[in-house]
Amino acid sequence: MAVVVAVVGFLWWARPQPLLPEAEAALSSTPAATFEAGVDGRLTWVATAAPPTIGLVLYTGGKVPPAAYAPAARAIAEAGFLVAIVPAPFNLAIMDTNAAARVIDEHPEIATWAVGGHSLGGSSAALFVDGHPGIVDGLVLWASYASVDLSSDGLRALVAYGSLDAGVGSYSDPANLAKLGSDVTVEAIEGGNHEQMGWYTGQPNDPPAAIGRQAQQDRVIAATVGLLRSLEAPAS
Repeated sequence: MAVVVAVVGFLWWARPQPLLPEAEAALSSTPAATFEAGVDGRLTWVATAAPPTIGLVLYTGGKVPPAAYAPAARAIAEAGFLVAIVPAPFNLAIMDTNAAARVIDEHPEIATWAVGGHSLGGSSAALFVDGHPGIVDGLVLWASYASVDLSSDGLRALVAYGSLDAGVGSYSDPANLAKLGSDVTVEAIEGGNHEQMGWYTGQPNDPPAAIGRQAQQDRVIAATVGLLRSLEAPAS
């Protein structure tokens, strides 16, 4: 009986955060990016103007469905990249930190890779980098930080977060930033919060944002595109 109660309790706790309508609407192709939904739940957009040579694999925030990041992923892909959002059991990226490897293996046409994600997803992406040295050149942390030392990996890293996010102390901690090496861009979005890094709602203990969700998204997208474009040049 105790086991049943524990299982039911976990399933209740792990129920996914509700998506906003903009999330589902972005699960589509546009003239600038082709969309594909994989049988495994993976969501992929590929730029159409020219075959992309740089790719980004995104891990999801804790209990947040992949579609919550579809609007941002599609906009980033439209700028000239391949972007894939990987699913995870119970929407907990920490349960499948190796997910990026499958995307990378299936796209040999992509010469340069970055990985990243939101919150737990960003930390999970950092664990992937730690376990696969030399595979990726960029790390994108949206309201997240690395729990492992990647300072010798030669990465270009982006740390983007809203100034009202309760986790700012961890994202901006000099010790945590030092784990990313010397080539780190910090994008602090004034008035932003945690859940506006995606298109979902119900984030526990998240202060209300002082800016609109699209305004925060625009900053995140621009900073991420800037990081990916910088990978075309040698790291310092």
